[in-house]
Amino acid sequence: MIPVFSADTVSPLPLVSVVVIGRNEGERLMRCLDAIERCDRSRCRLEVIYVDSNSSDGSPQRAAARGVQVLQVQPLRPSAALGRNAGWQAAQGEFVLFLDGDTELQPDFVCQALATMEQSGVAIVWGHRRESHPEQSWYVRVLDLDWVYPAGDTEFCGGDALMRRAVLQQVQGFDEQLIAGEEPEMCRRIRAAGHRIVHLDVPMTLHDLALTTWAAYWRRAFRAGHAYAEVSARFRHSQDPLWLRESRRNLVHGGVLLAAPLLLLLIWALLPALSALGLTAFGMLMVLSLLARTARRCAWKSSDRATCWLYALHSHLQQIPILFGQLAQQRDARRGRRRQLIEYKTPSGR
Repeated sequence: MIPVFSADTVSPLPLVSVVVIGRNEGERLMRCLDAIERCDRSRCRLEVIYVDSNSSDGSPQRAAARGVQVLQVQPLRPSAALGRNAGWQAAQGEFVLFLDGDTELQPDFVCQALATMEQSGVAIVWGHRRESHPEQSWYVRVLDLDWVYPAGDTEFCGGDALMRRAVLQQVQGFDEQLIAGEEPEMCRRIRAAGHRIVHLDVPMTLHDLALTTWAAYWRRAFRAGHAYAEVSARFRHSQDPLWLRESRRNLVHGGVLLAAPLLLLLIWALLPALSALGLTAFGMLMVLSLLARTARRCAWKSSDRATCWLYALHSHLQQIPILFGQLAQQRDARRGRRRQLIEYKTPSGR
């Protein structure tokens, strides 16, 4: 049972408000709350707030039974940003730790992050999020490396991070119009206000991606493309454009990958068989060289060579659904339409 925080408690220790957001996380949410109970509280006190986005699996009731403060939001257009805003606005702590309902907090992270918060200008501290079950599928195995970032000052953070509540108030929190990409967008405003974002080389959370199908992989990358297009368009003409270069690069990259099979068919249709075979072999050699270069570049993320090669394949393959996500967002923008939440996970998990 998670102890209920009392506002009347007198203590020199800072209060950290843990805001967990979720939608149909089921057993994943229970593991998340279990991990919070195991958190080291030698340097802080905790209050726990669960914000539920219209779950149909009984998650709010199960969280309330654990002694957690439960907030329920039922917007016409749900988003992670809306849930996080509801959580930190209800929080009483000087610091707010955001967690997704499919994560498990590492016991030492809060104390380590609070120590870093003592440095000048630090507004956000985050650490390593890693997959709890990389053996689930090759999708999870390679996407685990997507969470690996260098330590030090960074431009943005992910969904799990410790933040100063005063800074959240200063920038008015997350943009609830965004269905994805809300963390980097808010981090841009936080950096513009003169604050620092620090990534620690320490474990922060374990994540249960629960991604085992091509359709789910496609939707996840499609959502990323939607975020790239929407956020980059917002800051295209500013002095500090966000994701503009990445958005343009992804459009070109995905377009080339889509055009490659058509070019191959054209070569076989127009050239003699021997010439077509030679050009095809040359093209395959170029593809292998590209994958090898990408695998070498990500070798610092994993010592397993097979995983690095799979990650290299993923790095290029995902550009196709990302392209479609960008094109869909641009089409929606022209029509004045806003897309609903793009979900890819199976409710409740294990």
